[in-house]
Amino acid sequence: MASAGLPDKVTLITPPSIFLLDERVFVNLGILKVAAVLEKQGVFVEHLDLSGTENYLDALETHLRAAAPGAIGITTTTPQLPTVAKIAGLIRAVRPEARIILGGPHVTLTDSAVKLERRQGRVSRAHAALARLEALADVLVSGDGEFAVLVALRPDAPTLVDGDDPSGDLFLTNAAYEEMPFPARHLVDIDSYHYEIEGRRSTSLIAQLGCPFGCGFCGGRNTKSLRMIRTRSTASIVAEVRALYHAHGFTGFMFYDDELNVNKNMVGLMNALADLQSELGQDFRFRGFVKAELFTVEQAAAMYRAGFRWLLCGFESGSPRILENVNKRAALDDNSRAVDLAKEAGLKVKALMSVGHPGESEQTTRETQEWLLRARPEEFDCTIITTYPGTPYYDEALPDPAAPGIWTYTYAKTGDRLHAYDIDFSVVADYYKGDPKGGYRAFVYTDYLTSEELVARRDWIEQSVRSALKLPYSQARPSLRYEHSIGQGADTLPGFILRRSGGSPGGVSPAGPSR
Repeated sequence: MASAGLPDKVTLITPPSIFLLDERVFVNLGILKVAAVLEKQGVFVEHLDLSGTENYLDALETHLRAAAPGAIGITTTTPQLPTVAKIAGLIRAVRPEARIILGGPHVTLTDSAVKLERRQGRVSRAHAALARLEALADVLVSGDGEFAVLVALRPDAPTLVDGDDPSGDLFLTNAAYEEMPFPARHLVDIDSYHYEIEGRRSTSLIAQLGCPFGCGFCGGRNTKSLRMIRTRSTASIVAEVRALYHAHGFTGFMFYDDELNVNKNMVGLMNALADLQSELGQDFRFRGFVKAELFTVEQAAAMYRAGFRWLLCGFESGSPRILENVNKRAALDDNSRAVDLAKEAGLKVKALMSVGHPGESEQTTRETQEWLLRARPEEFDCTIITTYPGTPYYDEALPDPAAPGIWTYTYAKTGDRLHAYDIDFSVVADYYKGDPKGGYRAFVYTDYLTSEELVARRDWIEQSVRSALKLPYSQARPSLRYEHSIGQGADTLPGFILRRSGGSPGGVSPAGPSR
């Protein structure tokens, strides 16, 4: 029996991420945390995991016509929004009586941008972006969704439930975060997800929330739920790792915290992870993110001892000018020192780089290439910046009166500018690491490089560095897509698509993937 005021059943949907080469790598933990809270309140949860499903609208329609869901919750990132718009449209057509609740990072970031416009006394493109979201759903959830979903499900829920206000009851405190149940991973077919660290079958988890830094390209810099750090105890984190090992046999773990070493007790956590392995008689492997200027010899040694073999770090650029314009805080020397410390400890580094920042030029991209050749990371990733809602590049940009549809961000300290084409995120998604089928596209340009030149400079960095360092190109396989066979009822949905509270799959085992 569900708690008072809550429906007995809720359907949650993880939409496809068709911009990814393989959608079944990391489980969507955000919606599974919401599911765990609902189950704790006695709500029966159905989870439709549409990631990697070729005919996802057919699968959804099969379920809608058979199951008559009363409330449907959908999560969305910005790149997922075009598919989410189609999902919401189908729900409206087949089940117009169903309440649609839309949450996730894109809603949070858009609402954050709207709040900034209000504080500045203007109504601009963020308001228009929010209006498009309001047209898709009955209720929007911004910020932390664990408590906010309980309000969104009430019959008298407002059109926007704000879980991004630290002064409100819906914002997760450290104490509330500590008490949250682990994500309801039983609501996904976890064996259909494939990820490895150093040959170990692996999965992801999140130990802490929030990142306090103010990088101009990064989403959530004006968003409390994404900016304020919330931590849970070392005992809680170790308990989740232990549970994943016992329940699923995982011996590899990817920490998706923004920066592991923002946690002042990070070394203590590493020691506890090492102790857990001694207790279990197992040897784990870990991977995670660190902040360069905070990285120390002690941290590096503790991470290696705990089983870390790979670190990821958002160095972004090899140009001091760009690092200043990004408001990165880490200087070029900090970045080089972090790579050296990692290598000395036996850790491999994946350098996360990007081009298309304010002031980007042929010279600054050359400096990025030269730094990569000096630092010699074991792997790197170089992307083109997109101005997402919730990033300073988006939120603080102003329209160009001489060029309709162009928005310009200016970094006040240097005067360097970034120009961006206005994007309807409900339609366009191929800005996200490019279109795997057609290469990169840039929706930004600077005073020195056109959009096409930014793409050419990114490609030059990629090709020249990989050639010089003898690094292989990504061996990403073609997008792995599953087919749902149309049947007469919801129980014909394969088990990797539909899971229900109690751990039962929603149907028969799949015959296999189709490509």
